[in-house]
Amino acid sequence: MSNTVLKTSRRNFVAHKGRMALSAVAVLLSVAFVCGTLVFTDTMNTTFDKLFAVTNSDVTVSPKEAKDGEETPDRGKPEMLAGSAVEQIKKAEGVKNAEGGVVSMSVTVVNSKNENMGSTTGAPTIAGNWSDNELKSMKITSGQAPRGPTEVMVDADTAKKHGLGLGDELRTITVTGDIRAKISGIATFTVTNPGAAVVYFDTATSQQGLLGSAGSFTHVNVTAKDGLSDEQLKRNIATAVGADTYKLQTAKEAADANRKDVGSFLNVMKYVMLGFAGIAFLVGIFLIFNTFSMLVAQRTREIGLMRAIGADSGQVLKSVVVEAFLLGVVGSVLGVGAGVGLAVGLMELMGQMGMHLSTDDLTVAWTTPVVGVVLGVLVTVVSAFVPARRAGKVSPMAALRESGTPGDKKAGRVRAVLGLVLTGIGAAGLFAAAAAEKAGTGSLWLGLGVVFSLVGFIVIGPLLAAGVVRVLSGVVLRPFGSVGRLAERNALRNPRRTGATAAALMIGLALVACLSVVGSSMVASATEELDQSVGADYIVNSEINQPVLPQAEQAVRATKGLDHVTAYRRVPARLTAPDGTSEEVGLGATDPTYAKDIRRKMVAGEHAAAYGKDSMSVGSEYATKHGIKLGDELTVAFTGGNTVKLKVAAITSDSGNIDKTMKYISTDIARANVPADRLPLPFMLLASAQDGQSATAYESVKAAMAEYPQYNVRNRADYKQALKDQVGQLLNMVYGLLGLAIIVAVLGVVNTLALSVVERTREIGLMRAIGLSRRQLRRMIRLESVVIALFGALLGLGLGMGWGASAQQLLALQGLKVLEIPWPTIIGVFAASAFVGLFAALVPAFRAGRMNVLNAIASE
Repeated sequence: MSNTVLKTSRRNFVAHKGRMALSAVAVLLSVAFVCGTLVFTDTMNTTFDKLFAVTNSDVTVSPKEAKDGEETPDRGKPEMLAGSAVEQIKKAEGVKNAEGGVVSMSVTVVNSKNENMGSTTGAPTIAGNWSDNELKSMKITSGQAPRGPTEVMVDADTAKKHGLGLGDELRTITVTGDIRAKISGIATFTVTNPGAAVVYFDTATSQQGLLGSAGSFTHVNVTAKDGLSDEQLKRNIATAVGADTYKLQTAKEAADANRKDVGSFLNVMKYVMLGFAGIAFLVGIFLIFNTFSMLVAQRTREIGLMRAIGADSGQVLKSVVVEAFLLGVVGSVLGVGAGVGLAVGLMELMGQMGMHLSTDDLTVAWTTPVVGVVLGVLVTVVSAFVPARRAGKVSPMAALRESGTPGDKKAGRVRAVLGLVLTGIGAAGLFAAAAAEKAGTGSLWLGLGVVFSLVGFIVIGPLLAAGVVRVLSGVVLRPFGSVGRLAERNALRNPRRTGATAAALMIGLALVACLSVVGSSMVASATEELDQSVGADYIVNSEINQPVLPQAEQAVRATKGLDHVTAYRRVPARLTAPDGTSEEVGLGATDPTYAKDIRRKMVAGEHAAAYGKDSMSVGSEYATKHGIKLGDELTVAFTGGNTVKLKVAAITSDSGNIDKTMKYISTDIARANVPADRLPLPFMLLASAQDGQSATAYESVKAAMAEYPQYNVRNRADYKQALKDQVGQLLNMVYGLLGLAIIVAVLGVVNTLALSVVERTREIGLMRAIGLSRRQLRRMIRLESVVIALFGALLGLGLGMGWGASAQQLLALQGLKVLEIPWPTIIGVFAASAFVGLFAALVPAFRAGRMNVLNAIASE
């Protein structure tokens, strides 16, 4: 009998392939997103692995203080080692060659028009010396290597992107001053360059211009003699120079460290994208569930006949499950192929943005198609199981009845109770999250509330449909007269189907609404705090966290029309409280005028007092935790400097979000206790204009900083707009990823309407026979689609605003205290849902309008 079941399933699958096509597309899209994400991130890993494998020498020797992945410390210079180290290392046993290297990422390269030649994707700008080690990953394809302070070589990708050629002048801005040089050569990567902009100088120019120290290096590249392992060479060098003198890494260790830095970023990106793929799968579940529910209802008589001729309930269930399995296999296999295409498309998109990924490195691990197919088939079969179980319960007597199975009133009552309980638990979780006093506890309650309220709305959706659809119909459909009433009755005819169809759209729009509320609240909170707390007129800083170079700071201080300029730097230190506990901190070292530029709320003392002799301030959270009060002394051990005792002269409130938990000292104390070559540069400047000079001073500051395009000069209005733009860009990216789930939801509406048209073939024929025109019929189906879409939008937006409000209350613990509902966005999304409904109904309505009246009436 199992062969019969398989044959029946195959026959039904082929017979209804048109009805299952949209479900297959939903599976395809979801699997494609998962596989595309895996292929894309695996390809990026392969690209970086190849790059790291060829760029590292057998053993790399660097200063002991150097940290992995930190080539741009806040001093503007990398850690250095003396040139004598090269000769010392050469004497180690097994060393074939040792070559000093210089590299710095604390640079900005501009062309003759003062345009930044750096990457726009966040990749670094790297400057260094051209050496034999570079030949492992690059070759000179035009011109020649730099031979003196007036020559520079640039990588081919940067040259192509910015239209640079031999003889063009570049200005490299460094902490020691500008290096002006003409392009003498162009070097091409022999492996893929993910997007960094690279310039090379001769060794002497690199040492003086990037380090400000002739004869010094940032690292030494060591090559082993033939037959000697990297590990043995590392041990030999450690013996020769001292195990703790320098930081020693084999090629593998250096590659692993670099891979770890890049891998953390790639993992975040991968899991975020997979999260959105999961949402698409969740939405697809409703589409598949609806499809099989309607197919089972339409084949009630067929299933009844199968039961009448001897098929048992288990065989019927297996038949439907096998159909779902075939659907999952077809959709998943196509999805895997589409996923590879999606990955290639993402690579091309990243290429347009400046991150170069070669299709030669395209990586499709064997696990990727396996994960895609297994996931797609599993989701499809699970989604179809409830309809399949319902099919197994069809009795042989159903062959004598009309198509369609009567609703289970008892199941409806159980559903109502379950839905109300789940929704109640979800609401309680959201309320607990909003009332939480600790972020960790609140986050758990928020997660609980989101999950239970979502599931509760899904379960109770069919019950809500009866009331909500009637209300929406009264506003939207009644003006269309009898056609509108017919559309309303069609939407209410099967509340379970309407609820499941709307739920798919509800999930995507709930997330949109939640993120919109959180994003708007973040902007509103930050704007309010800027108005209340920032007294400075202008803020100067870098988007990519580059420190403010001394020459740039001097240019601002020399600007006419300014009342004062405040430099703000973070100085690393170990802080020991009176109770004996100590921790590594970053002290905010500022000028006394910072008390005017930032209006911090005070718990005790005055902010200005923190800048007195041997004085400092602490935040209220730190003071409470360690029982600190005014006058207490803290021990401050400055990194690379002195250890001193400072008196607590002020305690700032940590209720706000600007500089929360920051501990302040004066710049004079930092300078007195940290050697000049170890003192961090400012990461931000704040400036205020003289009375009546605001507009003039603003233009003057921007003019003074025009030579330094790596920095932004903003007044408070500019800063607010920048915050708004940053949040807006993030939300747009998230909305784009959520677009996949919404596309799948639209497919669900299309599928539901298409199948309902098939289900109502005879009814449509009778309506046409008694005078309903094609135009009225199409309008009826479109209106039905619109009201279902609006129902889903209403539930989703309401649910999402509840999530967003709870999330904002939780974020208020971090200082984001303003709740703002973005009504234009909410109303716009609701209105757009009506157009989504209209669009989804186009094909089903067109097919219904073309239906032959006589054939439809004769249909069974």
